[in-house]
Amino acid sequence: MILYTIGFTKKSAETFFGLLKQPGLERIIDVRYNNTSQLAGFTKRDDLAFFLRRLRGLDYVYLPELAPTKESRDAYMKRGGDWEAYIAAYRALLDERCVAETLDKSLFDGGCLLCSEATADHCHRRLLAEYLAEHWGHIEIVHL
Repeated sequence: MILYTIGFTKKSAETFFGLLKQPGLERIIDVRYNNTSQLAGFTKRDDLAFFLRRLRGLDYVYLPELAPTKESRDAYMKRGGDWEAYIAAYRALLDERCVAETLDKSLFDGGCLLCSEATADHCHRRLLAEYLAEHWGHIEIVHL
């Protein structure tokens, strides 16, 4: 299984939608806490679903249960929190939510995890992809 990830920050719509032209890519899996913010621009939930369908023939799925809590995200992003503490908190949250046991694996085959961070370095989409690979095995992660 190939699992793609992408962030939209610092990307034009042309770049963003161009990157989504990948073999086997079938759907975007939105894992953001807030997908309707004005800051999301062309990636606001309803607009994004329309653009994905019209421009790339891709499905759109929103899974807010895969987003970090607002409190843990704010502690890291807004108050200069510790990255390692953020990782531990997010992984604990995924365990608590039993995501590895309850998610439909077929949804992720041909999927691309979406969040706002420009790169996957310090982003929960990377942590989620790695978590799923650890629990499910046989996942190649490709960051767009």
